[in-house]
Amino acid sequence: MQGLRTAAIVFEPDGYVLAGDKIMGRQAAGNSFLRAAIEHAGEHPLWCYTPRQKSAAVFAEITRSIDPTVKTEWCPAHQVHRLSEPGTLYLPGPNLGTFAGQRLRAGIGAYSLCGVTHTISTHSAMDAITGIISAPVMPWDALICTSNAVRSSVQTLMHEQQELLSWRMGTAVNPPLPQLPVIPLAIQCDDFSFSQAQKIKARQALGIDEDTVAFLFVGRLSYHAKAHPHAMMLALEKVAQQTGKPIAILQCGWFANPTLEQDFRDVAAKVCPSVKCLFTDGRNRNTRDASWAAADVFISLSDNFQETFGITPLEAMAAGLPVIVSDWDGYKDTVPDGVTGFRIPTWTIASDDAHKFGARYEAEIDSYDRYSGYTCLTVSVDHGALEARITELATSAELRKKLGEAGRTHAREHYDWTVVYPQYQALWAELGARRQASEHSNISGPAVMEAPARMNPYRAFASYPSHTIGPETKVTLREADPVAAYTAAMALAVYNYGASMLVTPQGAQRVFTILTEQPGISVGDLTTALGAGIDGVSYVLSVFAKMGLVTLAAK
Repeated sequence: MQGLRTAAIVFEPDGYVLAGDKIMGRQAAGNSFLRAAIEHAGEHPLWCYTPRQKSAAVFAEITRSIDPTVKTEWCPAHQVHRLSEPGTLYLPGPNLGTFAGQRLRAGIGAYSLCGVTHTISTHSAMDAITGIISAPVMPWDALICTSNAVRSSVQTLMHEQQELLSWRMGTAVNPPLPQLPVIPLAIQCDDFSFSQAQKIKARQALGIDEDTVAFLFVGRLSYHAKAHPHAMMLALEKVAQQTGKPIAILQCGWFANPTLEQDFRDVAAKVCPSVKCLFTDGRNRNTRDASWAAADVFISLSDNFQETFGITPLEAMAAGLPVIVSDWDGYKDTVPDGVTGFRIPTWTIASDDAHKFGARYEAEIDSYDRYSGYTCLTVSVDHGALEARITELATSAELRKKLGEAGRTHAREHYDWTVVYPQYQALWAELGARRQASEHSNISGPAVMEAPARMNPYRAFASYPSHTIGPETKVTLREADPVAAYTAAMALAVYNYGASMLVTPQGAQRVFTILTEQPGISVGDLTTALGAGIDGVSYVLSVFAKMGLVTLAAK
């Protein structure tokens, strides 16, 4: 089955294209995933799901630029029934509920849904996850959790929502739930292979001496939303003073605004004056590659709740760099302590009852950035352990080499897309098997319908009109030359905005001919004469009536 090999991809350029001034982690992950999907497409077409033809064209263009032999298929978002062909719809986020509602139009068992977590601390992400409990999401769907820590958080959110609904309904609420597999994000490891000549050239360009140990951070340069720099700078300064070893800190990323950039530079000047502080533009591929090539050690002390996985340690290991990371979220899974680098213990509070950060964010007293910043202040790393690990790596080239080589092997064996993408394919195959098995179970789902909150407006607002067009409705022409009148009406601005939805003059002529020959014909008989469906004929007649071309009468 084709669905065992691929999935239709929910696509908008913003989630996959690395362009612009603000590159986010989800975009880097999306771009890497798309490359992997193209590389693993084989002889099967790669499906794109979007309401916008322009986005579908971008999808096809990206695919051709990577592999001209791969064919693409566009599934417009209102044609969900077509998704039964690939069998799975991949979402670059956790909002299964939205797409599960859309799926009702094709049938609950028509295909599977597969989402993935990125940040889960925003209101929109939390709403998406808790919304799964009341949405028509099924066991043949999945929300991929990129780390064990995230999976635990997702389960907590879903459990609490179940408890709330059970209280609200007065009975236990135990709906079918999606699968929650842990599958990591991945990278193309070959992107991070640099020759000795490239390393020398990069260090010379940055003014880093041969004897200097260069520590590297890659990512958004934001102390409230990515990694607070103070502990890192403070520890590097102490190690530089205590060991006499020349140390540089290379921070490769981008600033959201000039004020933030000045803050970083001011802190560096005050906290680590003995350390050579460099900043490079992480949005530029060449500059970013040069930063990787110039480094001796990678360091990332993530300390906020918006981080869920952290892809840069994988890139660092692929580049052969030993890593120092905080023992936080996905880093716990990806960096084996003492093998490819070191994880530094972290601490935080058990509750925010003192300041109620969550309540302030919910009430919009604080923005998401401020909420992230306030909670970040409560997360710390073990400064003593951090200084000890930096000292070990700063003073031992042999240890750096040993851990770096282990990291390169670890990245290729566990986090290259050649290893991880087959895990996605295996999951999609499993979901397909669950879906097929559901045909013989008591949770196969309702017949084709709409989600109640997205109901057909002619059902939701059925009480509004005096009459509705049905098989017994009688139709009579009001115009002597209805085709000319119809053509003239179509040319008016009050109608031509809907030109793509209107029947052609040729199609109208067929209807008018029958109405001329059979005045007062019923809609049912007209439908039979046309050999068409009653819904389509009723729509055409409703427009004719609006234009004053026909008269409708109840039986």
